[in-house]
Amino acid sequence: MKLSKEKLLFLLIFSVIGFITLQVPFTKLAGSTVSFTLFDFFAPITGAFLGPVFGVTSVLAVEVINLFIKHTYLTTGSIIRLFPMLFAVLYFSFVSKKKLGSEKIFIFTIPLLAMALFIAHPIGRSVWYYSLFWLIPLITLIKKDNLFLKSLGATFFAHSVGGALWIWAFNLPVSVWNSLIPVVIQERLLFALGIAGSFILVKHTLRFLIEKRILPNVFKFKIS
Repeated sequence: MKLSKEKLLFLLIFSVIGFITLQVPFTKLAGSTVSFTLFDFFAPITGAFLGPVFGVTSVLAVEVINLFIKHTYLTTGSIIRLFPMLFAVLYFSFVSKKKLGSEKIFIFTIPLLAMALFIAHPIGRSVWYYSLFWLIPLITLIKKDNLFLKSLGATFFAHSVGGALWIWAFNLPVSVWNSLIPVVIQERLLFALGIAGSFILVKHTLRFLIEKRILPNVFKFKIS
């Protein structure tokens, strides 16, 4: 895939913004010292503007660079934290397309596989209903042009990957998973609002800067 100077510019811009948002903590992840940050609002939308490949590249680069700059120990939690957001980027990018082709297979496979892995765990088997959250990214496809539902699908898509990995890595007891249910509902609704708000803000900011010829229009007004 060809990377022009203009696309490289936007890749760098999104990466810098992503790094800044990654420094603003939002809430702690249950069972870990790892924090959610404003990056969780911003990162998923990069795929809609940069495309899936460059979107994932930007987000992964930000996450890895942040680990090195902060001299973060490579704990199980910090390593797992690298992956869910990449899947949110892919989901948001794919669902932003007018028509879904082979991407549908990917979108359906990940949450269903996550559910299977979760329930395969002895603890997950006892709290199987927790994994029903991961049907949400599939249900929201019905109205994939709705920004809030698209954002909700993206954050639960990421949640499915994180949850499936988390139960196998930390063996959290059933009581913890049960206590997380209301937290997840509140948290993911807020994330969806944050993702949708970030998309609107970035879209209109880019439109303004492009119209003023401050930035090149590499999107061909795809951001409209």
